[in-house]
Amino acid sequence: MAQATDVYRSDPGRIDAPFMKKVFYVFALLAFLSLGVSLGGKWLGRSIALAGHTDDPTLHEVVIGNDVVAAPANAIRFDRQRRDGVTDRLDLYLRWPALDGYSDAARDDFNHAQGSRNIVFVSFEERIMSRDMSGRLDPIYASMLMQPGKPGPGGVVLYAFDGRSGYMNEVLAVAGLDGGERFVARCLEGESAEASLAPCERDIHVGRGLSLTYRFPRHLLEDWKTLDAAIRARAASMLKTAD
Repeated sequence: MAQATDVYRSDPGRIDAPFMKKVFYVFALLAFLSLGVSLGGKWLGRSIALAGHTDDPTLHEVVIGNDVVAAPANAIRFDRQRRDGVTDRLDLYLRWPALDGYSDAARDDFNHAQGSRNIVFVSFEERIMSRDMSGRLDPIYASMLMQPGKPGPGGVVLYAFDGRSGYMNEVLAVAGLDGGERFVARCLEGESAEASLAPCERDIHVGRGLSLTYRFPRHLLEDWKTLDAAIRARAASMLKTAD
């Protein structure tokens, strides 16, 4: 009788329950891994497609000194800055002329496809100088400039810097604003300008104690008055503290 039982247990046509459980677990594990690879591939593919950008419009409140800046995540340039809290600097990038952040529709502009240059780079920092760029024209820049200037786009006058000034391959763009204030920006020249996405730079005072620096494509000098007014208005809309 025992002999018959041993023969039955050794029957190759019979599959025992423990073995079936092992097979089930293996297939379940493979299915789980396959799902993980699929989801991970989609996430990685989207991350690669975004290339560091985000289309998330969530507002982040960032404290810089005595000012609070509320900016959408898709307008904040660097991932490490896309969070609430205290910092010493906030970097944004905005599409001209809407001055909006990254979106799928704006992908080509933010990736500078086909050489497009429509992005304005904006930085908020605590103010360390008593005068903004316009205020530094007479006491600082004037003594460094070669006279006379030459006409530039949009009615600006372009002044070359003296070789001893330290501003190599740069010119100062100056134009008048209503109320006596002048528009003043520094712009790269020559090959340096060609290689830069935003070769012109201007800084202004905003909020209680912030300096806002914005860098912009040179072709926007043609419309400097609209550009400056738009940047000031966009900054005011982000500030949670009164001027």
